[in-house]
Amino acid sequence: MNKIKNSNYILLFALLAFTACQNSSNMNNTSDSTATDSSANTSLIPSAKNFQTTINGKQTNLYVLKNGNMQVAVTNYGARVVSIVVPDKNGNPTDVAVGYDGVQPYTQGGDTYFGAVVGRYGNRIAKGRFKLDGIEYMLATNNGPNSLHGGNIGFSRVVWDAQQPNDSTVVLTYLSKNMEEGYPGNLTAKVTYTVLSNDKLKIDYEATTDKPTVLNLTNHTYFNLNGQGSGTILNHSVMINADKFTPVDSTLIPTGKLESVKGSPFDFTTPQTIGSRANDSANQQIKFGHGYDHNFVLNTNGDINSKAAEVTGDQSGIVMDVYTTQPGLQFYIGNFMDGSHTLKGGKKDDYRTAFCMETQHYPDSPNQPNFPSTVLKPGQQYQSATIYQFSVK
Repeated sequence: MNKIKNSNYILLFALLAFTACQNSSNMNNTSDSTATDSSANTSLIPSAKNFQTTINGKQTNLYVLKNGNMQVAVTNYGARVVSIVVPDKNGNPTDVAVGYDGVQPYTQGGDTYFGAVVGRYGNRIAKGRFKLDGIEYMLATNNGPNSLHGGNIGFSRVVWDAQQPNDSTVVLTYLSKNMEEGYPGNLTAKVTYTVLSNDKLKIDYEATTDKPTVLNLTNHTYFNLNGQGSGTILNHSVMINADKFTPVDSTLIPTGKLESVKGSPFDFTTPQTIGSRANDSANQQIKFGHGYDHNFVLNTNGDINSKAAEVTGDQSGIVMDVYTTQPGLQFYIGNFMDGSHTLKGGKKDDYRTAFCMETQHYPDSPNQPNFPSTVLKPGQQYQSATIYQFSVK
């Protein structure tokens, strides 16, 4: 009997031990799964490994900037903003910038300019030519009859030198050599991205040249304040602090006039949804741009403390305020997005799922004597600054 009883006790203890091990194993598996899911939900910045390669003998990388609730990812290929992560009205991290998961897609096909610094001349120059000090310079015509965003290989498709002095700043520099893409002068450009407190991204631009040249630097980030890949931006609300805009011809070159926005689809002096007038078939300018793709003449007089524009995401409650020292703002609503590119997280760049607010001098200024000058001469320093500030309603 004693032998049988002892055997039963041994069997019971073995069974209890096995059950305890199984429960412990299940708890560990559940914990690991939860951690993975949580990481997947909150880690919206692409892996740096996907941006580490060599292009034309220069190393590319991804630089992550942090300050408070805000994270910004920048690659030195094209000095591009890859991600901007800010909290929505419920505190959920939301990536509001369109971009790719790695560097390779940025190098392929026609340039989409997602997140890029464009130059030497952001926007269009008529017929790819301009005169400076009596000399005519010829540029690539890469946008119909006109030159766009610096030519075939502008600043968006070169590798910039990068330094990250602290967690919230990256400094990018590029030497554009004399007659690169047809522009005169050896031009040294510097762009500094800084994530400031209160969810602000500041972009500082600087440049010097050894010959007279023309220069118009801007950033071409595509935004969706409901989150990249979340759908249309037509229900976003927009205010632009501009009483006038620069009307264009059928090739999107300014006519030279400054036209009042009053009584037109271009009046954003009070908040309007993007889609409320974006398809106004009675407006010739809307027809030419296939929607909004126009330069607005800001009322801010170069004061970076004066608000140039405000956009609100209808679903997220995220608000983006724009401040700049530049005289103009190009407002573009993704009229040529067509779903042919696969973005971060497998999303697509579908029609009008992002907008741009490019702070700038006016398009075609080198050929428009009445527009603010974009000439930079030796001994002068080009300087401009733009701030995108994020909050919630």
